[in-house]
Amino acid sequence: MGRAMGLAGLLLGLFLVPAVLVSTGLRHGAPPTEPAPEPAEWEPVSGSFREDSLWPLPQWLRTSPRQLQLAPGRFQLVHGVGSSAGPDCGLLQDAFRRYYEYMFGQSPRWTRSRGPPGGRGEPELSQLQVVIEAPDPGCHSYPNLASSEAYHLTVTEPVAILKADEVWGALRGLETFSQLVHEDDYGSFLVNESEIDDFPRFAHRGILLDTSRHYLPLKSILTNLDAMAFNKFNVFHWHIVDDQSFPYQSIYFPELSDKGAYSYNHIYTPTDISLVIEYARLRGIRVIPEFDTPGHTQSWGKGQRDLLTPCYSGERPTGSFGPINPILNTTYDFMTKFYKEISSVFPDAYIHLGGDEVNFDCWKSNPEVREFMRKQGFGIDYAKLESYYIQKILDIVSSYNKGYVVWQEVFDNKAQLKPDTVVQVWMGNNYAHELSSVTGAGFTAILAAPWYLDYISYGQDWKKYYSVEPLNFPGSEKQKKLLIGGEACLWGEFVDATNLTPRLWPRASAVGERLWSSRNVTNLQDAYERLTNHRCRMLRRGIAAEPVFVGYCAHEARGQ
Repeated sequence: MGRAMGLAGLLLGLFLVPAVLVSTGLRHGAPPTEPAPEPAEWEPVSGSFREDSLWPLPQWLRTSPRQLQLAPGRFQLVHGVGSSAGPDCGLLQDAFRRYYEYMFGQSPRWTRSRGPPGGRGEPELSQLQVVIEAPDPGCHSYPNLASSEAYHLTVTEPVAILKADEVWGALRGLETFSQLVHEDDYGSFLVNESEIDDFPRFAHRGILLDTSRHYLPLKSILTNLDAMAFNKFNVFHWHIVDDQSFPYQSIYFPELSDKGAYSYNHIYTPTDISLVIEYARLRGIRVIPEFDTPGHTQSWGKGQRDLLTPCYSGERPTGSFGPINPILNTTYDFMTKFYKEISSVFPDAYIHLGGDEVNFDCWKSNPEVREFMRKQGFGIDYAKLESYYIQKILDIVSSYNKGYVVWQEVFDNKAQLKPDTVVQVWMGNNYAHELSSVTGAGFTAILAAPWYLDYISYGQDWKKYYSVEPLNFPGSEKQKKLLIGGEACLWGEFVDATNLTPRLWPRASAVGERLWSSRNVTNLQDAYERLTNHRCRMLRRGIAAEPVFVGYCAHEARGQ
């Protein structure tokens, strides 16, 4: 927030981190001044970093050097007086259990300790009371684009108070509170008196995982949902199928995975899907599935006869197949039934329909497709044929009262899109211009182009992701409001369960702070110190995040 805060500054004196406290208006401020050039690498700070660094940085924070002690045997996470949620709110009850363990661990020395705090003079913090203020707390619902994630946290003796409109804000506040709690070298748990007012800058903060190029076991997905919650991401964009394999086990069309998956074991059953959706819901994370068509569909054709376009060499079929066949009525009969199932299985209001990288060569080679083009008056403009197909799919999905996300080519190829279409911008060559075009046409946009984390390089590439300013594109204030957020994408050509987590974290954490925190939070040195510390915290919580740079973690020195 226009300052070099430094971790030590959190605990030296009473200070205020300035921030704008007006809800979504925060993201429409003046362009920031360019940050001073930073060295390519920083020298490691001697010793380890403090264990109470906040990531992502809250919108507004005031903290005091006065510390309170938490006795694990007595400290409680409870529903506060006047809260619309109570013990029957399974989502919060589950969160209370999780965050107690994140703060104190499962060591038997704490569960047995019921005595007074040992030998220290700090006053004791006995409770964190959580108060949900909206009449409907949202305990049994699913998060959505309009969900409130705002919260207010006050940490003072003897009771800390966390207030939020909805449970989603309480989840974010619990994460922040857990980050404030730290263990000293003598085994005492401490928290500084603090006040925090916080809310996300962008409503859509996503991670894309690809389960087609390599199958990701359920455990890997769930682990990364935990890591997403630690970084306040709220959308799991599940690129579940592609050319290489079709691991989604369809209820209506089981032969799609029977023949399209790598094997009978490399599938996600309906029970698996439900588990992922509920696990995500309990962490305030939406699950948006992507079933990309008409390209990227080779695996679909193995289990669905006549779905793909036969390719020709001259007048003869080659035996190979191209994109979905857009000229057959049977194609749309299949898609109608298939998307009915998807609309039922996935509760989110949106489905990602893909639409990227469609190769027209096979369509051009097929005489029946060429004849269809002639009858439709499309000439030789195959982008019009793609738009014809996409529009039919959009109509099908709309009939099930679902919104949809598409990759930018669908917009670029001038498909007739409904006004509520969300366009995901992924091409890196000139994404600012693309954002300007998409929002200028009145469409909502998601930015992914600068955050393709499957591209790896030596050194601290997190700084490149962190330094992106999503709203640096030409356009009016109205256009800027149409950018609802962004996604960090980890495509799976070279990623499976062995390297997924360390490749994603903490690099994706940089995107998480950019999408959550104030536009003015740009100091790379301060971010480096906090991120290094946050990475250590993720390690303590079981997330195998790779190092930011040279150094060590305090919990390693304690033998934990």
